Amino acid sequence: MDRPVTPARPHHKLTEDGRRMREVLSYSRRGSRFTPRQAEAWAAHHEKWVIPDEAVDRPGFALADWFGREAPLVVEIGSGVGEATAALAATRPAHDVLAFEVWRPGVADTLWKLAEAGASNVRLCGVDAVWSMEHLLGEGQVEELWTFFPDPWRKTRHHKRRLVDAAFARLAASRLRPGGLWRLATDWADYAEQMQEVLGAEPGLEGGVIERWGERPVTRFERKGIEAGRAITDLCYRRR
Repeated sequence: MDRPVTPARPHHKLTEDGRRMREVLSYSRRGSRFTPRQAEAWAAHHEKWVIPDEAVDRPGFALADWFGREAPLVVEIGSGVGEATAALAATRPAHDVLAFEVWRPGVADTLWKLAEAGASNVRLCGVDAVWSMEHLLGEGQVEELWTFFPDPWRKTRHHKRRLVDAAFARLAASRLRPGGLWRLATDWADYAEQMQEVLGAEPGLEGGVIERWGERPVTRFERKGIEAGRAITDLCYRRR
């Protein structure tokens, strides 16, 4: 019996004549040059804590194999340089934290922060997060989902690239366990409004704007927003 074929990942989809298919994605891949400190952290920790992109294409891929245990799962999309990831994961040793980040220097920064914080319960993945949630995670598998300061794609013509839309809200709700939480934060008022509109319309979720989540550390992205005079909006939604 033939094994089911995993659908092609973003950047791997081709047209019938073999050209790479143009895709609307919520991120862009930036440069990959390491600083000396990043290179040192990568060499020391990537084999333990980074899931290679090609691993997800192998038959029988299972997250538990990479964490070495079965534990409640937290997913973070866009972990950046790991400021929030390391701090939050260190206080949740009984949870596994799967952090999606496509910017390789940011992953390297995260590695040394994890080591410094003693947070060995994090695995980083550079594969498209939406694809991964759809094809690698099962329904009700996620305890919490964190989306802090996703790319706002400020120009109106780029709003279609924003992560938080109706399709992703539906997918995220299906992956959260009943009662599971989706925590979000943004420093762009129009994106906060879009989040409220989209997530409020998703029947699998309930929630809205909350006071700032005290556990979330102030990251450089948040500091930039504050320095620019933008208000920070925290939101939290619960899977019904």
